[in-house]
Amino acid sequence: MTEESKQTAGSQMPEPLLLDAKQASALLGIGRTHLYALHSSGRLPLPLRLGRRTLWRAEELKNWVLAGCPSRQKWLSMQHKML
Repeated sequence: MTEESKQTAGSQMPEPLLLDAKQASALLGIGRTHLYALHSSGRLPLPLRLGRRTLWRAEELKNWVLAGCPSRQKWLSMQHKML
């Protein structure tokens, strides 16, 4: 057993808090092209920009799906009501 496989076997990597397009689309079970289409049409929660990277909050995407995938505008109003 290699040192790397010992480390992975003994401990699980924590889930990332921020997801790139590839990870976000995998989480949602859609393709990256569809992810960007949803983003462009205002039907996906807003991503964060870190430098040149576009990242989505993993927890927000999960909550968005649980809420029934509302439009961005409706999602934002739902978020403001929860605060």
